[in-house]
Amino acid sequence: MYIGLGLILLAVLVGPICVRPVERNIELFFLSAGVLTAIITGRFGWTLIHAAASEPIALTIAVLVFGAAARLLRPAFDRTLQRLRDTVSARWIYFSLIVLLGLLSSVITAVISALLLVEAIALLKLDRPSETAAVVLACFAIGLGAALTPVGEPLGTIAIAALSADFWYLMRLLGPLVICGIAIVAALSLFISPYQGASLYAARSEDGWKEIVLRALRVYAFCAGLVALSWGMRPLVDTYISRMPHAALFWLNSISAVVDNATLTAAEIGPALNHSQQRAVLMGLLISGGMLIPGNIPNIVAASRLGISSREWARIGLLTGLPLMALCFAVLYWMS
Repeated sequence: MYIGLGLILLAVLVGPICVRPVERNIELFFLSAGVLTAIITGRFGWTLIHAAASEPIALTIAVLVFGAAARLLRPAFDRTLQRLRDTVSARWIYFSLIVLLGLLSSVITAVISALLLVEAIALLKLDRPSETAAVVLACFAIGLGAALTPVGEPLGTIAIAALSADFWYLMRLLGPLVICGIAIVAALSLFISPYQGASLYAARSEDGWKEIVLRALRVYAFCAGLVALSWGMRPLVDTYISRMPHAALFWLNSISAVVDNATLTAAEIGPALNHSQQRAVLMGLLISGGMLIPGNIPNIVAASRLGISSREWARIGLLTGLPLMALCFAVLYWMS
């Protein structure tokens, strides 16, 4: 059984990165992997089906509702940002975007926050280096903030489902660390020196109603597959991961820089972990997830729409993420 689980885990970690058909059909891939994992471990049944069908509903509704709201309120958002651009320093606009989107992402979802970030950058039309730095820092903040509730991003949905916890559990577990992280990356944006120049954005696009609905359905299928995968991986968590010290768990999850952190959450989180281990796993995933483009959904959305290369992202992401990892590790060590 454990050999089979190990092979599936390797497939879900490597497949989306190395196999193009898997990347294009990632929702179906994770649904299949989740069902297969549950069958191997003997956990497939109506209880699992109910959990996989019900847990993603809140996040899916949030993506749908706030996606529609963002489309309807886009003209007002554009006008507000244009007025700010005429009256406020661009450096402070970057700072405000990072703080607001980081804090709101747990409500309006990481996907919608990333789309609003893209829209804002499209309107500012500043130089490419400052816009790239602001986008990377903002995606760090969005990735951190979205994890505070199960409606913010798939990581939160999967963690709450795996731990059978209440809606505000992650806020209590991670809240102070996440808010401090958002404050730090926002403060770093004040050192950016923006100027008028060649912008990241070439052409603006607007999501239609069909795209908004399809995005919500893709999120639902993706999360349903991850819930099933989380249930199936429970024996692996109970046998091996729960025995690892929180320091090892924290640094192990630096691989989230190249693997989507929701996938790792499904593979690692379970009720056998104590609070220190849960905190170490999740904070390791959240911080390292911002360092490279594949690590988090907001990174992928922003980089693809704004044409940011992997090298450009890594130059800012690693320089920001590695010191944050070291600082967070010191805090976690002190807390434990």
